[in-house]
Amino acid sequence: MKQYIKTRHENFLSDFKTIVNIDSSSDNKSGIEKVARFFEKRFARIGLDTEILFLGDKKVPCLYAEHRPSKKSFDIMFLGHMDTVFPTGEVEKRPFSITGNRAFGPGVCDMKGGLLVVLHVLETLKHEGILDSLSVCVAFNGDEETGSHASRDWIMSTAKKSLQTFVFEPCRPGYRFVLQRKGGGWFQIIVKGQEAHAGADPEKGINAVVELAHQIVKINQLNQNEMQTSVHVTVISGGDKVNIIPNMAKASVDVRILKLEEKERIETYFKNLPEHTYLKGAQIKVQGHIDRPPMEPGDGTRKLWELIRSTGEQMGLQMESISTGGCSDGNYTSAAGAPTIDGMGIVGANSHRADEYAELDSIDNMVGLVAQVCKAIAEKNKLI
Repeated sequence: MKQYIKTRHENFLSDFKTIVNIDSSSDNKSGIEKVARFFEKRFARIGLDTEILFLGDKKVPCLYAEHRPSKKSFDIMFLGHMDTVFPTGEVEKRPFSITGNRAFGPGVCDMKGGLLVVLHVLETLKHEGILDSLSVCVAFNGDEETGSHASRDWIMSTAKKSLQTFVFEPCRPGYRFVLQRKGGGWFQIIVKGQEAHAGADPEKGINAVVELAHQIVKINQLNQNEMQTSVHVTVISGGDKVNIIPNMAKASVDVRILKLEEKERIETYFKNLPEHTYLKGAQIKVQGHIDRPPMEPGDGTRKLWELIRSTGEQMGLQMESISTGGCSDGNYTSAAGAPTIDGMGIVGANSHRADEYAELDSIDNMVGLVAQVCKAIAEKNKLI
């Protein structure tokens, strides 16, 4: 077994270099498909039925694979994304590299390392003769970094057929796993006023910037610390020239909610906002919505976490669970009713930054941990 783990580690590093060195930004469909083809071949090699889907109007490449020995529900859904935030050409600037215990490169922890954890877990289960005792599915989408608009329904429908979901976003340093995430969305406020000469006849104008300023103050009052709801105006624009009363102003608003009940309160406020202008004659248009529900841990998620935590403890890993304000596709699987644990990928940090890294000594730990959890689930199946 030690020799197998050593060989697996070497193969993981080789695979790591291969897929990190593929530019796969969300708008690079050919790059995403190339990543999908890599996994398609490897999953097929161990007996999974695989298919590359092209979802939505933009034909987003997504990979689906399943191993389903005569069961109605999947024991486990393995979820990840193949796209990164880095533009085409980033690989040429800073290809996969290793310094000490850390690997670097575009998407190295977010989340190409996590995708490889899935692959090497399933290969390990195949090698040990465990895979045929499990019903599993793999869903890798290509548009998570832009909101999963094309793949959301597919992800949720797959989760509804799964008893539990593992999401392979990076595990946080110190082996911290994510059980809870805020939901989120955005709104854009567009104010139309009336331009006028700022010196000669300002009274003929309707200042869109002033209207927007008053609305921003009111929007800021939507923040609710007790409910951990955050509503923040993050981008504003307005006006053209210093001597013209501005007839247009815009603001973008980021919203995060920890509780689903907050969704109605926030969306109702923005729906009714155009009826509550401050300046006579000003007009307001609102766009946007809360598109990701919060990931709220229920009894099933807590029970699943206890299995993962106790398994890690037996391996000598000190682990903990956390809550975060960031969103992932785990928000969707949780909303679909599947107990969901996020942060199951390789340990790493600094996602979306040029100094993003993955911890190499976490490779064997994470592959071993997830494989052991899968074995425990397989053993439970034998007892049922």
